[in-house]
Amino acid sequence: MTSFRFEALKAASNRKPVSVPDLGKKSDIFASNVFNDKVMRQHLTSEAYKAVRSAMDYGTKIDRKMADFVALGMKEWAMSKGVTHYTHWFQPLTGTTAEKHDAFFETSFDGADPVEKFSGSLLVQQEPDASSFPNGGIRNTFEARGYTAWDPTSPAFIFGTTLCIPTVFVSYTGEALDNKAPLLRALLSIDEAATEVAKFFDKNVKKVTPTLGWEQEYFLIDDALAASRPDILQTGRTLLGHVSAKGQQLEDHYFGSIPTRVLNYMRDLENECMLLGIPVKTRHNEVAPNQFELAPIFEETNLAVDHNSLLMDVMQKVAERHHFKVLFHEKPFKGVNGSGKHNNWSLATDTGVNLLAPGKTPNSNLQFLTFFINTIKAVSIYEELLRASIASASNDHRLGANEAPPAII
Repeated sequence: MTSFRFEALKAASNRKPVSVPDLGKKSDIFASNVFNDKVMRQHLTSEAYKAVRSAMDYGTKIDRKMADFVALGMKEWAMSKGVTHYTHWFQPLTGTTAEKHDAFFETSFDGADPVEKFSGSLLVQQEPDASSFPNGGIRNTFEARGYTAWDPTSPAFIFGTTLCIPTVFVSYTGEALDNKAPLLRALLSIDEAATEVAKFFDKNVKKVTPTLGWEQEYFLIDDALAASRPDILQTGRTLLGHVSAKGQQLEDHYFGSIPTRVLNYMRDLENECMLLGIPVKTRHNEVAPNQFELAPIFEETNLAVDHNSLLMDVMQKVAERHHFKVLFHEKPFKGVNGSGKHNNWSLATDTGVNLLAPGKTPNSNLQFLTFFINTIKAVSIYEELLRASIASASNDHRLGANEAPPAII
């Protein structure tokens, strides 16, 4: 094992920066692989487009006939980009995303008439391969199922040669098995409550949308060095070993230039994010050695959460091309700064007003104070629920460096 680590150090020291192709202006390639509003106008009938927009804006249902039209347009667009498979992309309670790929390709029962098909029923609902899905307690086998259902408020996207359709994940008996279903319910509740209050200040307000701008902190280490540490491979953090020779004397890293090899990784990652419609904007060193941060422009909350979940998957895949291992653990190294995922959120009306921005007039400032004070009161009343929602063994492990513990709420 000792010689193995020396070999890892030798391999890491001989790495050269991987060249990154220039894809042109970011505005030209942004969301090229996303089934967004512009693409829907081109590939859907006017009735199907209106049905999807109504579902996105007002939560109306899409009937099966319209779903067939949407599925047809989605399939034709995806196949024009070389896609061969589709998947319901969902977020089970594992901290990562999940998917089961199915091909568009089908044949008749005798193997004749091969054709590519994708119907509305396949778009709207699927069942992942979960015959032994844990449901807890004594239950019938047929109840050990999870179902995925299409979320039209988050656009489908192409990743590799697969059409990914964002979905919620629920059990056979209707319980939420992911983070998306509770989030959508919360967003609906906020919309209904906040819209009623906002109408006191502007009668033209019809919808209030929570917005979110997240910040993703992470560590990058060479994959050869990671492979020499079984604890990092299995847990995502160090469990033993000596304290680093250079610890938290780290201002020189925070305020230094980004290393060339890391910068090329960031450029490659940004290219992938642009194609997937993730509006990343900021990149910089973080406090700890080999720690960095990526931040996007704020978006509608449901879409922002989907983009963050997708980003973490993309980061790992891009890191493999650059011989890096990405560590997302909240506290991978003892004695140095851990990684956080900061959420900068607000409330915006469909008239373009930020409800949590101080106003320039007494009337608009009264609107700000109304929503701000109620937000503070909600934190005070539901502090236990807020702490419980982010409580985990890895998050509680952050204690011991510069970051604030979860228990400050």
